[in-house]
Amino acid sequence: MFRVALKMLFGDRGKYLGIVIGIALASVLMINQPGIMISILKTVNGLITDMSGPDLWVMDPMVKSVDDAKPMMDTQMYRVRGVKGVAWALPFYRGSQKVRMSNGETVQSVIQGMDDATLIGGPTKLLKGRLEDLRQPDSIIVDKAGAEGRLAKPSAIPGGKSTPLTVGDTLEINDKRAVVVGIAQATQTFASQPTIYTTYTRAKSYATSERKMMTYVLAKTQDGETPEAVARRITKETGLMALTSEEFKAKNLDFMINHTSIIVNFGFVVLVGFIVGAAVTGQIFYNFTLDNLRHFGVFKAMGTPDSVLRRMILLQALVVGFIGFGLGAGITGLFAYMKADSTDLSMTLNWQLLTASGGAVLFIVLMAALFSIRKVMKLEPAIVFKG
Repeated sequence: MFRVALKMLFGDRGKYLGIVIGIALASVLMINQPGIMISILKTVNGLITDMSGPDLWVMDPMVKSVDDAKPMMDTQMYRVRGVKGVAWALPFYRGSQKVRMSNGETVQSVIQGMDDATLIGGPTKLLKGRLEDLRQPDSIIVDKAGAEGRLAKPSAIPGGKSTPLTVGDTLEINDKRAVVVGIAQATQTFASQPTIYTTYTRAKSYATSERKMMTYVLAKTQDGETPEAVARRITKETGLMALTSEEFKAKNLDFMINHTSIIVNFGFVVLVGFIVGAAVTGQIFYNFTLDNLRHFGVFKAMGTPDSVLRRMILLQALVVGFIGFGLGAGITGLFAYMKADSTDLSMTLNWQLLTASGGAVLFIVLMAALFSIRKVMKLEPAIVFKG
């Protein structure tokens, strides 16, 4: 009987393809949009994730997120160093400056300055050059996305392809010369701005002269101490806000979710995909069942149990659901693979997202099957022999 059910399904190619395409499109929307949203949210904590040295971030109490830094006096660093349980504390600068390229064009970029002596806070993965090269005069390191994207050298031919920035190229930051000594692999910023790394002293020289320049104090807890306990101690003794790396990540995500419409916008698209998928799939599958009522009537007249008929319809629904979801997931996965090495925001796919999307598709096909089963269960076998 199950072979007969599959022959019925594949025999009506029009409706079969319609159901599969409907499920595939719904799957693409339910996987693609959350995948892009996850990638965007990952950029929010890119600065913290890319930095493996410190386990404490000390900042002004009014800071709302990593991009909402309030500059502090350099003397605050020495206060943090004096707190019990702090192994070391170093200055860190993060700000935005216009970078002038060789053709005169300016690009707004993020400048990050780490401690001159230890270089803690710098990029952990370098594709070209060495982190120690930042000790050379006027040296900077540029992230890969910026070097290949907005900071790439424009072509001399109008409309020609830009040449990626590389070691030895020069830029101009706030009327000061900057020489590229390395290219780093780093998480893109939320605004997709290029990130430039240099020493703390040089970053301050690039920035507009202000009394307060230090953005964060990066600190490490001593052995035998917990970061949470030391963070509370720093907050109590200095009046500054001290957070562990995980606490700072949570604070950033909370700010992004509560103060932007990103969840609402992406969630709306996913909801539309689910509703459209359910409506299209349900309608076509129900019509498919109606077209085959005469066959189900014959089976009933031959004494086929209702349980077998229910399983036949469920099999048909699960088959189209599996094929449709596989097609949609495959298309989305291919798109994510093609964008993996792009300097633009990519798409993040994980098993949790695929499981949730698969569960939504399963719900859609089961609901479609339920309505069809209800119709078949009410069918009178005698209707087959009328006329």
